[in-house]
Amino acid sequence: MPQHIAIVMDGNNRWARKRGVPGPIGHRAGADVVKPLMYACRDRGVKTLTLFAFSSENWHRPEAEVRALMALLSRYLRREINQLAEDGVRVRFIGRRDRLSPRIAKLLEWSEQATAHNTDTTLVLALDYGGRWDVGAAASSLAHDVEAGRLRAEDIDETSLSARMSLADQPTLDLCIRTGGEYRLSNFLLWQSAYAELWFTKTLWPDFTVDELDVAIDHFAGRERRYGGRPAEVQS
Repeated sequence: MPQHIAIVMDGNNRWARKRGVPGPIGHRAGADVVKPLMYACRDRGVKTLTLFAFSSENWHRPEAEVRALMALLSRYLRREINQLAEDGVRVRFIGRRDRLSPRIAKLLEWSEQATAHNTDTTLVLALDYGGRWDVGAAASSLAHDVEAGRLRAEDIDETSLSARMSLADQPTLDLCIRTGGEYRLSNFLLWQSAYAELWFTKTLWPDFTVDELDVAIDHFAGRERRYGGRPAEVQS
């Protein structure tokens, strides 16, 4: 069973277009998928579920769509956080916060504080997040320590860089799922995905079900994860 699953939630707008409804309705339908999947992950022993909610590049979308997405996020958190807190779910956010409105930034902080005591499972929402930003921010943090004399440049390695990443306190990423039929990571968890199993589906995110999650988990269970090595029986 994977301990950490990440999902690129793609296909909300296409789902809406297929039904002849406005894009925000597709985003709302996508938001409704989150809680049942999160509880399914918890019930199956998955410790962390990380969702790509809003990428660094999503700021380039039409202003009206960005406003609708932020409003949806605000409503979702206000509606769900108390229940998640009662159900043992910890909520965390990764990504930049300096470009968010003060109201949204305060809401993120409140959500994290309200659920900080929970240990059953963690729901991570990547908001204004980019994988390249994550690596750059970790490198910048280490550079500041070198400049301040707290660290030697020669001591910087993969371990020290990993320790400064956004998900350093979470289990190693095991399985990354992308819905919507695209076959790329789109700047999501680039460092963390180094040895994650990748699973792609054409299902649009609002149609993604627990049954399909189980299919992805079964696929993961059948994989042989060698991390660059060879199975012992074929080594000479």
